[in-house]
Amino acid sequence: MIERAVYPPSNRGLSERDLPDRLLAVRAAEGDEDSFAILVQRHGRALLSLARCMLGNPQDAEEAVQDAFVSAWRRPPEYRHSAEFRTWMYRITINRCLTMRRRRPPPVPLDTVVEPAAGDAWSQPAQSAEQDAATVALSHALAELGADQRLCWILREVQGLSYKEIAHVTRTSEQTVRGRLFRARRSLQEAMRPWR
Repeated sequence: MIERAVYPPSNRGLSERDLPDRLLAVRAAEGDEDSFAILVQRHGRALLSLARCMLGNPQDAEEAVQDAFVSAWRRPPEYRHSAEFRTWMYRITINRCLTMRRRRPPPVPLDTVVEPAAGDAWSQPAQSAEQDAATVALSHALAELGADQRLCWILREVQGLSYKEIAHVTRTSEQTVRGRLFRARRSLQEAMRPWR
C-alpha cells in the first residue's frame, strides 16, 4: 500500500515544481493530477524524442508518448520506487513503441536532424545536400541494426541514459548493454565511413 505523501521537514520551503520525481509519483498515485502534470512536463520532451527515434514519425511518436502517460496515470501503484520514475516511463514508452511497430508497416527513415533555416540552405546548398545525405545514410544504418542494439544506442547516444539506467529499462545486465552498444557503434562506424 502506498503511504500518504507529505513534505519532509527539509522540503517545507520548496514549491511543488521543485519536489523530486519520487515524491511527485507517490502523490500522483494518490490521484494528485497536478503532481502528475509536473512529471509529464519534466519528462515529456525526452520521451517524445525517444519515441521519434524509435518510430521515425512525429505523429506516431506523439501517440505513443500520450498512450504511455495515460497508461502510467491509470496504473501508478505499479510504479516501483526502487527505480526512478524516469526509467519506469522509458520502459512504458518503449513497450508502446514496440507494440506500434509490430502493428504498422516498417518505419520511414528517421529524421533526427532539424532542417536548416531557409537562408542557410540557400547560402550553402552543397553542404546542406551533403548533411541531408549523411542523415539519410545514418537513418538507414540505424534501421539495419538489430532492435536491441538500436534501442541501446538511442537510449545512450540520443537520450543520454547511463549504462545502469539502460540495463534497467531493457531488463538486461550492464554487461549486455555494453556489448550491444559496442556492436552498434562498430556497425554504425563502418556504415558511416564514407561520410568522414
